[in-house]
Amino acid sequence: MNKKVCSFPILFALLALLIGTCAVVFPASAQAAPTSTGSITVSGTVASSYDAYQIFSANVVDGDSDAKIATDLVWASDAVRDAALPVLHSAGMPNSQTTAQEAAEWLNTDSHLTSALSAQLARSLQSSGAVPVALNAGTEAELPCGYWLIVADDDAIAQGEAGTAPVLALVGGGAVTVKLKAATPKVAKHVLEDGAAAWQKAADATVADDLYWRLSATVPAGLTAYDTYTVRFVDTMGAGLDPSKVAASMRVYVAAGADGGFDAVSTGKDGRAGTEPAKGWTDITAQCATKVAADGKTFTVRTGDLIAALGGTDTFTAGARVVAVYNAPLNSACNHGIAKGNPNEVYLRYPRSPLADQSGDAGFTRTPSDDACAYPWDLALTKRGSDGDKPLPGAVLSIADDRGRTLAADGTWDAEGKATVTTGEDGRVTVSGVDSGKLEVR
Repeated sequence: MNKKVCSFPILFALLALLIGTCAVVFPASAQAAPTSTGSITVSGTVASSYDAYQIFSANVVDGDSDAKIATDLVWASDAVRDAALPVLHSAGMPNSQTTAQEAAEWLNTDSHLTSALSAQLARSLQSSGAVPVALNAGTEAELPCGYWLIVADDDAIAQGEAGTAPVLALVGGGAVTVKLKAATPKVAKHVLEDGAAAWQKAADATVADDLYWRLSATVPAGLTAYDTYTVRFVDTMGAGLDPSKVAASMRVYVAAGADGGFDAVSTGKDGRAGTEPAKGWTDITAQCATKVAADGKTFTVRTGDLIAALGGTDTFTAGARVVAVYNAPLNSACNHGIAKGNPNEVYLRYPRSPLADQSGDAGFTRTPSDDACAYPWDLALTKRGSDGDKPLPGAVLSIADDRGRTLAADGTWDAEGKATVTTGEDGRVTVSGVDSGKLEVR
């Protein structure tokens, strides 16, 4: 009986792209005898353990130029067949095609095996009666020959890691090493420095003045296996920050592409951030949820589906940038001066893998944290008389900042510029919790 030979150059293309191996090709010369098992090692930093689902059993031999040749393909089990066929038929394979050989040939035609399709197959297999084989990262394992779908174990994906799209590997003949790589989102935090009208890692500010903070996330390009993609900013504020304005002031924006900066809104030297999105940015605040903890120390900002917000998968696969801007002024309990400052920290929670359930917390992992800091200052003034340079009590002073506001006796600032202060018995006036910059004293 003649054996049908499968080459699957496109079927293996995803694996070749990720692990640098050669695609399977038609045999050109006599081959070694097939073996019943082959060795595989999964390396990389995606996860510490993996599930391997055998899709097709086959006889596998090594060909020329490190190619592999598979013959006599059959479904690995009835459960695998029943899980895979609905997915393949839904993706366009004719309903009349049901054999392993037909399924493999269809996958090999016109690049049908995409990252999205491999993820759909993995989801179907996970919910079926198909039994996976557990693989430990970096450890060689023996598997029956054939095509195996390698899926990262979501529970083994740690902070700063992310599962890739499932990878189809051909096991048999010589040893196979699958080198998985995954790009992960990044997060950063900045505060608006009014003197420069710029987002910086540190800013000087006056107590109770509006103080704007920016959270920014970069979603890398190439995430093609996701049906939906949601992120959450998790922010922890220092005790010197007032959380009362956070929820009402929060605005969230998204832009396509992983490059291009984070200037989602305009900024002014009045210390305020605009709300109208800049060109290329979309305001998605209505699709997001901000929740401040009862103690006011932390809050979360959860986006809606970024794929939908950007108009579909084609745009999202080029990457995305997300920006959240909110107002959190300094309060009376804030630290003054350079010694401590008032830090504000954020990290980003993002989906563990294309297979993760994004409806709850378990389907997410997180980035390392990033922070920014705000500093208020104290200024002591002494009024001295013209004779003997002695401190002068009872002197009435007008102390104005660069916005034209003047200091009142209770330590607040009068926007109309009419307030004054009077020196004490020691001729001193202390200005507490103010921004750096020019103060005009009259």
